Amino acid sequence: MRRRPGLSARLRLTLSYAGFLAVAGTLLLAVVWVFLLRYVPDTSQGLLGIAPNRYLLVRTFAPAAAVAMGFLLVFGLAGGWVLAGRMLAPLTRITTAARMAGNGSLSHRIRMEGRRDEFRELSDAFDTMLEQLESHVAEQQRFAANASHELRTPLAISQTLLDVARKDPTRDPQELFARLQAVNTRAIGLTEALLLLGRSGRGNFTREDVDLSLVAEEAAETLLPLAEQRGVTLDVTGGATLTAGSAELLLRMVTNLVQNAVVHNLPAGGTVRVHTEARGDVSEVRVENTGQPLPAELVPTLTEPFRRGTERVRTDEHAGVGLGLAIVRSVVDAHDGTLDLVARAAGGLLVTVRLPGLP
Repeated sequence: MRRRPGLSARLRLTLSYAGFLAVAGTLLLAVVWVFLLRYVPDTSQGLLGIAPNRYLLVRTFAPAAAVAMGFLLVFGLAGGWVLAGRMLAPLTRITTAARMAGNGSLSHRIRMEGRRDEFRELSDAFDTMLEQLESHVAEQQRFAANASHELRTPLAISQTLLDVARKDPTRDPQELFARLQAVNTRAIGLTEALLLLGRSGRGNFTREDVDLSLVAEEAAETLLPLAEQRGVTLDVTGGATLTAGSAELLLRMVTNLVQNAVVHNLPAGGTVRVHTEARGDVSEVRVENTGQPLPAELVPTLTEPFRRGTERVRTDEHAGVGLGLAIVRSVVDAHDGTLDLVARAAGGLLVTVRLPGLP
């Protein structure tokens, strides 16, 4: 924003200091006049006939008072300039950091030393903001790069299939159509997941009362055939658990959790437990599944977009694109909730979602 040039804050503070001293000196001279000089007789003999008269006192005092006022004015300007510079030095550092951030350098930090005061609290808050902003920008850059790679993969596969078919006209076209359809279905699923992730991240949805227990039952009913196909026992428990939010997004959140628990489970005889519970002003959803043990360092990365643990990658028809838990985290954040992932000692994962509850 373009602004008209004006006096700097340092100059304004300097003039304020000097003006304050000038006013203080003027008031002191006024006190001397009101309470002292005006009671001295203006006669040739002065006070009690032995002291100088008012005329002589004023004539002697006025030059000294003028010199003192000039000294106060100069001292106020010089001292005010120095004091204002020292006071505004931290603000100059903060301004420099803000300009560097505006030019794209988010790695710079102020790290102002000294005891806590208003300027240091401002610099600490600014450093925290820069750290969060740098983290978000880096995350968005990784997301864009990964999304580009994931979207390019099915296109490259389709191009390869078409090139092979062109070079081999005798190839069975039904096999080509089936493989192209599978690749196209995967690309559509990835695109829909990206759109849903962006929509949930913006948080621009209508909030309504939602019973998470009913949402869990609907998600379990939808995924029951998949669980039966994989020999996984799916169990849903809990009472009415109300929260405010988007029923569609919350259903996708629970569906992703349950599907993730079913797919990443034991080869046979696995279990998935879904429990909803209202704890005071918090509505809680827990999804717990059996499975292979997960390394502790892998768990915090599972909610990052396009991140798949090596033990969690699948190559069958239910292979994911690495957005399931990322969508869950985005939906939870949009609903002002928390998401906790804990690796079970016996194997598998325990996911707990806590959302603001309703009476």
